[in-house]
Amino acid sequence: MTTPAKKVLMVVTSHNEIDADHPTGLWLEEFAVPWDIFRAAGFEVRIASPLGGAAPLDPRSLEDNANVRAWQQAENILQTTEELRLLLTHRFDAVFLPGGHGTMFDFPENDALQRLIRSHFEAGSVVAAVCHGPAGLVHVDLKDGRPLVQGRRLTAFTDAEEKAVELDGLMPFLLETELRARGADFVAGELWG
Repeated sequence: MTTPAKKVLMVVTSHNEIDADHPTGLWLEEFAVPWDIFRAAGFEVRIASPLGGAAPLDPRSLEDNANVRAWQQAENILQTTEELRLLLTHRFDAVFLPGGHGTMFDFPENDALQRLIRSHFEAGSVVAAVCHGPAGLVHVDLKDGRPLVQGRRLTAFTDAEEKAVELDGLMPFLLETELRARGADFVAGELWG
């Protein structure tokens, strides 16, 4: 008897600009590398975004031409993401949130994402995020009213990194600051470390 493949949901941003002078979106590497790893491990991978359809890519994440060519298949799959709210009744073994500055704008207040993360976390599924992906965890409250991040050791794009890329004044909030305010045991390392 064949064991069914584990199911992973990768949730990516639909947001494509910080302002008129700063296009943004998903950071391609933060999607492509885990996507390749999940598939190589035999996981069934589905990709969703708040709006569905094509996921915008941060143009700065496309500057490493050698890797971008290697990630072409991952980039192609991002043209047809599923609409997140349509997956609320589905069960996944893991939910993964790649980063990119776009997540700072459409993840924190997204009701469907909060409900999906809360239900999966409370059911024992793995919930993971990288870089700006934890923006999707900031306002998730558990059934008992506690913030999901409260007392949990985690890291994300730091306030110092945001200042280093000179986008701290353009963000709706600073991710490290907000995670700490919600009770996270935040670990900040060296810049991009």
